[in-house]
Amino acid sequence: MDNKFIVNIIHRPEMVPEYAEKVTGHGKEEDIGRKALLTESLDIFKTQQSIAHKNGLKTTIQMTYASLFNDEAVELAKADHEKYGDEIALSLLGLPCKEFREKYKTKDFCIWMFSMEDKKSIVDDVFGKFHDRFGFYPESTGSYYMDADLVNYIKEKYPMVKCAVATCWEEGPKAYHTCNNSWYTFMDGGPWAPWIPSKQNVHAPAANEAEDSGIVAIPHLSRDLLACYDGNGSNFGTHPQNVLRGMIYDSKTWDFPYLYNLIDQYRDLAKYNNGYAYNMMFVGPGWMNKMGRWEAPYELLLKSYEDGMAYYGQLKKEGKLDDMTMAEFADYYREKRTFTEPECALWRDILYGSDKQLFWYCDPFMRVCANMDQGGAIVDLRPYAAKLEWPVGIGTKHVTDASYPFLIQEKYRAGYFTHYAGEGTVRSAKLTYKGEEVDLCLCRTKAHFSQEGKTRILTLDPVDIEFYDLTVKLQTKMYFEEGSSAIKIERNILEMSDPNAEVELNEYMVACYGTTEYSEDMSNITLTCTDGASTKEIKYEYKCREENMQGATEVVAVIPEIETRVSLSCGNKDAVGYIKEGYAFSPMFTLGYTTKLKDKEVFATWLNLAKAN
Repeated sequence: MDNKFIVNIIHRPEMVPEYAEKVTGHGKEEDIGRKALLTESLDIFKTQQSIAHKNGLKTTIQMTYASLFNDEAVELAKADHEKYGDEIALSLLGLPCKEFREKYKTKDFCIWMFSMEDKKSIVDDVFGKFHDRFGFYPESTGSYYMDADLVNYIKEKYPMVKCAVATCWEEGPKAYHTCNNSWYTFMDGGPWAPWIPSKQNVHAPAANEAEDSGIVAIPHLSRDLLACYDGNGSNFGTHPQNVLRGMIYDSKTWDFPYLYNLIDQYRDLAKYNNGYAYNMMFVGPGWMNKMGRWEAPYELLLKSYEDGMAYYGQLKKEGKLDDMTMAEFADYYREKRTFTEPECALWRDILYGSDKQLFWYCDPFMRVCANMDQGGAIVDLRPYAAKLEWPVGIGTKHVTDASYPFLIQEKYRAGYFTHYAGEGTVRSAKLTYKGEEVDLCLCRTKAHFSQEGKTRILTLDPVDIEFYDLTVKLQTKMYFEEGSSAIKIERNILEMSDPNAEVELNEYMVACYGTTEYSEDMSNITLTCTDGASTKEIKYEYKCREENMQGATEVVAVIPEIETRVSLSCGNKDAVGYIKEGYAFSPMFTLGYTTKLKDKEVFATWLNLAKAN
């Protein structure tokens, strides 16, 4: 693949920006048709467009429903399309306006939260109005999130749509808590970079043509894959608004080094993705209003946008960036990427001055995060292999929670460092020698990425594990074979201070399922260990039971609620496979293998994901 850094710049003329009515109408009764609000909003949209064009960048103009009733907004879009090649697209954000409220009698504005009947009606209204104004249907659309049923309906009814903004990365309980528990939009667990969503679930990429929903999806904002994961995503993204909200700028000079570093780290992802890297900015006018926002005056809001666009413009002049419209990008992506090709990101801290490093991997079967500060432990795992159908909105079981469920999630289910008794979710290993135990989660390391054919390899720097009278140098390697729905993890004893010593290695995975911090009912889970001839089974009853088997070929958990089968396997006949049921205070399950290792020996296990029948 040619070495390409692509940016999508998406503007939307939101006539009634989500949070501007309260600001411009301060002290007045709510009136979303207020002239001052509409005029200011359109002025900001014009400003954003002119800043992009001044820097030689083309945009995608996502018309909102409200803007389709405004002649000036429509004429502006047509003029910029003619003059600059901007794409005229359609956003499903910005629904609220007098006309919408009168028809639907609601203040809801998130398209995925409506009933399916209303979703269809709204889509037909909005697409119909767009066609009335422009004489054609859009090729691109978007929202903060678009559920599979919505995407499938749009694609069936408006087949020309080829690209959509379809999820907001890690916008779940963390975002909810930092919005004073008031932002009821949960959509954790999706990709952070463009993907082809499956018909079954937008978060889970399609594995083949049969699963292809027919669109290329892009994320709503390119976010910091470390700061955003550890904290609130709304503070860490390539939208200048995020950086201002996070107060990450020089308060004296109003410079934004973090923003440029973040864009550069996205450019750097070409190393891990066959020479291709992507970045996006998706903005409405509401954040740049004249009254200021996030303790920032209008002048600072404006400067942040001018500086950000100037940086993209400079990269384009230097031949280091391609600006594309959404429809152009969808064509490029379809041409260059295969269904099973994974998205990889070896991401480092660029904000807090730590050496922390995460590795993110996403393909049609899984999304995985490994944390080098915890010895390469897997700290987030989403089983896309299940392609879980998860209807969202009024009239479904998930009115507000669109997240893809996890098996492992250290932020919501404790991870290695738990407060009290019990265990958190993590995939790691422990070494034991003469009664002393060390978990690799305590061994900080660094990782190096390589690719051999269709396999992506993560090689971790060796760690020294010190027991009372023995030092062990151990190296971990992780193999992600494209299309396999498995992760191979290899532990290699490079040297021991006593070459004749023998240590016990315990490869384990503590897991559960859910989308929030709150425990789900585990009673339907079945744990088994088998050697092919015989099988031992535990039906989960919170009784703290364990089973093990020498020579087990596989240790398995089946979780009917998320239609997922997860297993660990190994090819070593001497290893002992085990399964553990949790208890009410620690509602997890554990799969693992123990084996004895000597100097220079290697032990490999596979973590396998499949849809449970």
